[in-house]
Amino acid sequence: MPIEYQGTKIPTSFATCSIGHKESHTLPLKLKALADAGFDAVELSMPDILAYGKQLDGNEPDPRNYDALVEIGRAIRAQAAEHGLKILMLQPFVNFEGWPKDSDERRDAFERARGWIRIMDAVGTDMLQVGSSDSQGISSSLDDRAGDLAELADLCAQKGFRIAYENWCWATYAPDWRDVWHIVEKAGRPNLGLCLDTFQSAGGEWADPRTRSGLVEDGGVAREEVRERWERSLEELSRTVPPDKIYLLQISDAYKMDPPLSAEADEQGRRPRSRWSHEYRPLPYDGGYLPVKDFLDAIFATGFRGWLSIEVFDGKGPEKYADMLEFSGKAMSSLERLLWE
Repeated sequence: MPIEYQGTKIPTSFATCSIGHKESHTLPLKLKALADAGFDAVELSMPDILAYGKQLDGNEPDPRNYDALVEIGRAIRAQAAEHGLKILMLQPFVNFEGWPKDSDERRDAFERARGWIRIMDAVGTDMLQVGSSDSQGISSSLDDRAGDLAELADLCAQKGFRIAYENWCWATYAPDWRDVWHIVEKAGRPNLGLCLDTFQSAGGEWADPRTRSGLVEDGGVAREEVRERWERSLEELSRTVPPDKIYLLQISDAYKMDPPLSAEADEQGRRPRSRWSHEYRPLPYDGGYLPVKDFLDAIFATGFRGWLSIEVFDGKGPEKYADMLEFSGKAMSSLERLLWE
């Protein structure tokens, strides 16, 4: 159920990719644990759709077989309804914007988009998360990338759907909240807004997994200057972004890396902050060090009172939590503590 906060009710969500660490932790059991912990909705992740398809049929479906994924999506919609959960959003739609005109990559991006829109319709959600692209070879032009997002928004509008555009702190050209906000402003579509994230902003502007201090040290900047820059960024966000353009705020923390991560990409081509994001993001108050509360307060200063959604990727989670209900209960407690402290 929503969390009471200053006379309003804040709805809560949880990303399905962020819970479960065993093959036996199936999507139906994830949904039950989250509903039992009091969450109102889930972000439905594509890997969970594929895994549930395998559970139903014995074989994992081809991620481009949209006819099959639509049928699986309908079954998931029924499961969510059984537990009283809304499907808030389908995620993560990646490497979409900025490809050269008439390129195979751009054609593929729009083909995928049309398929994902079909899945959205099947699962009963009206929101698609798009992460700022980390691909090489995309355009550095804000106009080009905004044009692609505008075209995607127009496709979604045909179904009454929205796009929540998120800055990924390792993205090629849009790693912070200002970057994605400028693109959303330039695109100028009423159904295009923001998915903001405590990790993606604090982990890009304030923290750095490549340094021993755990803080941004680019150009030898002093610790106090890092703090001042961060506070200026939060103040700018709070007076710049309209609350109705923030579709949700994702919540997670991060572990300080000891030893620091290498500055080089790994064998999979992942940049340091991408590796950090996918393996070292616990719940708030669970061993991390980011200024999560600072970012939440800045978002609330805009007037936003919408969805708070847990999205964590904690490689230590299996050691800390015996089962999914314990974990989801801890997540709900962390949200309550963030709001009430």
